[in-house]
Amino acid sequence: MSDFAPGPTGTDEVLFAVEGSLGRVLLNRPRAINSLTRDMVRAMSERLVAWADDDAVAAVSLEGAGERGLCAGGDVRQVREAHLAGTSGGVDFWADEYSLDAQIAEYPKPVIAVMDGIVMGGGLGISMFATARWATERSRIAMPETVIGFFPDVAATYRLSRAPGETGTHVALTGTTVTGADAVHLGLADAVVDSARVPELLAAVAARGPVEPVPSGATKGDGSAIRSARPWIDECYAGDDAAAVVERLRAHPDPAARAAGEEISLRSPLSVAVTLEALRRAADAGSVREVLATDTVIARGMLARPDFSEGVRAQLVDRDRQPRWEHASVAEVPRSQVLDVFSG
Repeated sequence: MSDFAPGPTGTDEVLFAVEGSLGRVLLNRPRAINSLTRDMVRAMSERLVAWADDDAVAAVSLEGAGERGLCAGGDVRQVREAHLAGTSGGVDFWADEYSLDAQIAEYPKPVIAVMDGIVMGGGLGISMFATARWATERSRIAMPETVIGFFPDVAATYRLSRAPGETGTHVALTGTTVTGADAVHLGLADAVVDSARVPELLAAVAARGPVEPVPSGATKGDGSAIRSARPWIDECYAGDDAAAVVERLRAHPDPAARAAGEEISLRSPLSVAVTLEALRRAADAGSVREVLATDTVIARGMLARPDFSEGVRAQLVDRDRQPRWEHASVAEVPRSQVLDVFSG
C-alpha cells in the first residue's frame, strides 16, 4: 500500500504517493464525495508540474478516497458563498480548475482516471481528457449543472458535442446520470473494468507496464441504455431551438422521451438555452483549451444571473428542491439574453 501524504501546499484534502513508476493522486474528501476545492486544484497542479519533469514517474493515476466515488464536482457551495460575499473567489476557483483540466488534457505522460462510483461535474473535468479512462460497474456519471442554474463547464461540451448523434445533447440538457457503459458510448470513458481489478491494474502500471485505455477483460459500452434510445434522442434533440426540443420531447410517443421533456422543464430555463448554444459552438472548436476559454466567459455570465445562486440554494443549501427560476420556461428566455452570457 502506498504511503500517501500531502503535497507542498500542505492540504490533506488531496494526497500523493509514488508507487514504482506510478505517481498516484488521491482526492481525500470522502464525506463530500471528494468535491474539489481551490486548495485541492492548486495542489494537484503543482504536483503534476513536478512529476512531468521526474524521470522516475512514468504515469499518473487519479483516484478518489472512500467508497462513494472519484469526485462529485467542484464545491459550488463555496463558489456561491464567495459570489454572495462580493469576492472573486468563485471566478478564481474556476480559473484554477479549468487550468488544471487543460493541464491534464495536455499532460506529457499517460494519465489514468479511475472513474469508479460518482463522477460528476468537475470530476469529469479531471478525468474525461485522461489517457486511460476506466469506468466501473459502480460508475454514476453526470454533468448535472442545469439543475443548479449553471451549464456543463470543464469543457464537457467538447466531449458531449462529439458524442454519437444527439446523445450528448440529451445528457447535457437533462443532467441525467448515466452508467459506465453509457459513458463509453458517449466518449467520456474508454472502458468498463471490474472495480475489484483496479488495484491490480494500477500495480501493473506501477511495475512499468503499459497504460491501456481498454485493459484485457474490460468491456466497451455493452448494455448502454443511451445507445438503445438513439432513435428518439436523435429525433427530438436536433436543431438549435431549446424550446422546440422540449416540445418535441413532450409530444413524442416514447414515454422515455416525454419523461426527458419533463426533466428539462424542471431545470433552469436559462441554463438549458445556454447549454444548447454552448454545445453547438463547441462542436466547431479546435481544442479542449478553446472550449475552456469559452467556458470561462460563460461561467462569469451565468454567475451574474440569479439562477446559479438560486439553484445551489435549492439543491445544496436549503435542499428544498424548489428553485424559483428567473424564467418560467425555456420558451420565455430571450435569445438576446443567451447571447449576452457569451459576450463576456
